[in-house]
Order: sequence, then structure tokens, then C-alpha cells
Amino acid sequence: MNSVKSKNNVKIRLTDERWRHITEEHSEMAGYYYEVLEAIAEPDYIYEGIDKELLAVKEIIPAKYIVVVYREIDAVDGFIITAFFTKRKKHLERRTLLWKK
Repeated sequence: MNSVKSKNNVKIRLTDERWRHITEEHSEMAGYYYEVLEAIAEPDYIYEGIDKELLAVKEIIPAKYIVVVYREIDAVDGFIITAFFTKRKKHLERRTLLWKK
């Protein structure tokens, strides 16, 4: 298990179980473990999710973004729920923008 600090200075965990889930559901994510962690630590944008989760978004190549969905449980602990790639930035922009680089 690895963890990184979010922009709110909360430790966000990526467990082995969650990484398996991510790579089984989104096979294209295999090989992007450290990019998932980097998206939390150094996102380009953070959007509000539907049910108190946060979406960290980082452009990895022009017009291709990694989206990491995570939850901050409290002021010191949180965890990654899932991660995926998207080219549909406009879809993300419909959400409430909480933070921008």
C-alpha cells in the first residue's frame, strides 16, 4: 500500500485491493500506478463528486486525462476509490470545481 497527501494535506491510501479493482475494471490503467498517486498529490483540477467524493484530474498527454476518485474520511485519512482515463473534459467541467492549479 502506498499513500500520498492530497491538496487538503490528507493522507490518501491506495490499497492493493483497490489497485486490483482499478486494473480489473479499467485494464488500460495497468502500468499507471504512480501516475494515479501523482494525480492526487499534484492534480490540475479537483472536482466535487456526487456523494462527497473528490475527483482529482491530471492531464497526462494533450487532451487525455487521468481521473482519480477518492474520499477524505477526516482531516488525516482517506482512500482512493477508482481511477480511469478520459478525453471528455467537458463532461468533468459540469461538476463543481473545487481547486485549480
